[in-house]
Amino acid sequence: MATDLKNVWYVAAWEWEIAGEALLARTLLGVPRVMFRRSDGGYALLRDRCPHRFAPLSLGRRTGDVIACRYHGLEFGPDGRCVHHPAGDRLPPRAGVESLPVVARHGLLWFWPGEAARADPATIPDFSFLDGQNVRRCYSHFRANYELLADNLMDLSHVDFLHRDTFQTTGTHAQSKHEVRDGAGETLWNTWLVPDVRRYPILDAHFRDGEKIDQLTEMRWDPPASMRLRIAWRPAAGAPGAARFEVVNPHIVTPETASTSHYFWSCEPTDADEAFARRVFEEEDGPMLEAAQSRMGGDDFWNLEPLVLRADVGAIRARRRLERLRRTESGAAPGGTD
Repeated sequence: MATDLKNVWYVAAWEWEIAGEALLARTLLGVPRVMFRRSDGGYALLRDRCPHRFAPLSLGRRTGDVIACRYHGLEFGPDGRCVHHPAGDRLPPRAGVESLPVVARHGLLWFWPGEAARADPATIPDFSFLDGQNVRRCYSHFRANYELLADNLMDLSHVDFLHRDTFQTTGTHAQSKHEVRDGAGETLWNTWLVPDVRRYPILDAHFRDGEKIDQLTEMRWDPPASMRLRIAWRPAAGAPGAARFEVVNPHIVTPETASTSHYFWSCEPTDADEAFARRVFEEEDGPMLEAAQSRMGGDDFWNLEPLVLRADVGAIRARRRLERLRRTESGAAPGGTD
């Protein structure tokens, strides 16, 4: 399996997942971590393993910004340094735990697992549309590799088949006009123009009876798998006017392990909206992705010689881009283009 890219921002959690003095334990990129909100309003992200006898610090007791290991009482500050030893004898210099840079931005906690000196918050992808937005900020867990989830989001032709009954589509996504283009830096833009779409109830207030509607679906991808989905509805080709209604959501995937992933997304604010979205993601996408992960049997994606279709262009370019970034990070030869 491919190694995880290190010098890039990942999402560890939504801010709402860490309430008050709570400790949140979560495995990220194969490493158990514990995170908490500091007294100054910032956050700490530590390795969830005491260096003494390897007990999880997430099972410890918190006092202010200090976590005391519940096993033998060693205490650790938000920077990972051991600040107290109950026995009082001198501690070796390595008596601490790894602390990663973590930044709260747009309601999400972003962490940097690579070289700390390169962790520039200015390079966090822009999800500012979430600020002040009245939406449900949701989390799901998948037993599938994060690049399989990204493939699923970058190739929306599957909507016509996997979500046929849910969205009541008629094959228009698979046959729509599809374009992939480069953005600034490593960003990719993946767009589909779907003509004459089914009229959803949410569009009733924006279009006249009998008016034909085109749908523009736009996915922005930033490495390793931070995606922003925008769906805009506008009068059909030949009719005047720009988009009359749109929805914008995050779809951000972080590796838990090589075969499991954390998925951060949002939906409209009602119980019905969340139930519908969870049906799509957790009852339709999830089982299919997990079945595909099982059928891969631990083999590398490229070693299985996947068939590549026209609709796969965005997903394949994202995978190739990640490969190039991994080679660069490891100091290997640049290899091919993406």
